[in-house]
Amino acid sequence: MIFRNSLEDDLKVFDFNSKPEAEKKAGEKTYTLFKSDCEELSKEDPIMVLSDPDEIMLHHQLGVFTNPSKKTGFRFDKDGDRYETEILSMDSRFEKLYIWLANSSTNLKLSGRPTKDGYAVYRIHAVSMTGEIRSETDSFVQLVIQRLLSSEIDEEEIDNPDEDVEEENENLILTDINSMADFIACAGNVLPSDIRKWATRNLAIQRSTAISHDERRHAQRALSMMLNIQWKGSYFESIDPVAARKILDEELFGMDKVKQRIIETIIQINRTHTLPAYGLLLAGPAGVGKSQLAYAVAKILKLPWTSLDMSTIHDIEALTGSPRVYSNAKPGLIMEAFSRAGASNLVFIINELDKADSKTAAGNPADALLTLLDNIGYTDNYIECMIPTSGVYPIATANEKNRISDPIMSRFAVLDIPDYTPDEKKLIFQRFSLPKVLKRMSMREDECIIGEDALSLIIEKCTGTTGCRDLEQSAEHFAANALYQIETKGKSVVKYDKESARRVLEM
Repeated sequence: MIFRNSLEDDLKVFDFNSKPEAEKKAGEKTYTLFKSDCEELSKEDPIMVLSDPDEIMLHHQLGVFTNPSKKTGFRFDKDGDRYETEILSMDSRFEKLYIWLANSSTNLKLSGRPTKDGYAVYRIHAVSMTGEIRSETDSFVQLVIQRLLSSEIDEEEIDNPDEDVEEENENLILTDINSMADFIACAGNVLPSDIRKWATRNLAIQRSTAISHDERRHAQRALSMMLNIQWKGSYFESIDPVAARKILDEELFGMDKVKQRIIETIIQINRTHTLPAYGLLLAGPAGVGKSQLAYAVAKILKLPWTSLDMSTIHDIEALTGSPRVYSNAKPGLIMEAFSRAGASNLVFIINELDKADSKTAAGNPADALLTLLDNIGYTDNYIECMIPTSGVYPIATANEKNRISDPIMSRFAVLDIPDYTPDEKKLIFQRFSLPKVLKRMSMREDECIIGEDALSLIIEKCTGTTGCRDLEQSAEHFAANALYQIETKGKSVVKYDKESARRVLEM
């Protein structure tokens, strides 16, 4: 239903529906809710549908939602006339956002298209009176919309794109207490129930005048960290094993047994749609590509990653956080890592696990990882709330696995990564290291040619070291020398035989 009010005569009402206005009750909910799990909005999968029988609404329509305590709808001006249209249906995920926008009388720009059911709204932007995007308010609205689309909604809490669309604002960080309170009101359903209760409690603490300034400050910091994490469930979509193997082959040479084990893990995820009960421990000498392999797994799983360097940690409290009773309290490094990633489902890379200091009076800091690795939830002393970890895939790296305690080792599936043979190093230099360096230096591959004898000399020089880092350093040395000769001596091609390679290596 649409009502048109002339600006010259606000009492003049035109009813486009046969139902008399007198029969309308104050506060009547005109819309029905429908459930959707789509992550991309369009006129086929809209936020809501408005009544527009005469199709007078514009593709980008300015206006405001009417007060839901009086009447659910959308009010807008066009050609000197004022119109009010009813909301016919709404995606249940967005109902609380609609109520917040209506109660705050936020000026909006709706993007939509006419359909057989009505005007389908698939985009909402907060704007000024002149239609300009209000950066701060709109960033908040886009954050809420993105979270509602990409997170699982707690159904118990719910009552019974076009080419000219602006780019979404996804980089807003919630730090202001009012914006955090608004987020809980608009999108509290995207939070796990325990965290939603925790957030409500900490919001009350921050606003209380009966507690100390430090306690309020800690509550606000903890809220900011938790609300800026995107919380998801433990269900994982299937992954293409062929595409996964292609990523592994592009990132790393050889390691066929290791790659096979990772593909087996992918197939296991495809069958169960959950992560394996055990993480991966990549054990091997320095430079063989352990960290690179961990990043490749994150890419395959399409998850963000975060990392923790155990070699720099000498105190368990650095991992677990300190209680808020102290004025200088702070969250632990594990919680900080979650916060940096901004997601509850992630690949958690634990570097140098064997380097954790086990000689401290308080014990080995690595023991604080046990609850994280057990996949039953992790509690930080500062946050004071259990963090769901069912979507966390831990991958640890180590040079000497015999230095890792048995309780920690039992939480991992161990993949031993041996060093490369001289023949493998030759192929890595030719196919990976040198082309990578030449591309980085904007050089063609035919400008720097390494002969077979020169290559053997390079590999001989790198024989005493493990991994591939020396290969890349040598490749950069030769590429830089070739570029120098091209730029200063006018050469178009630089070829290296055994003698010329020896002179470069002696520089």
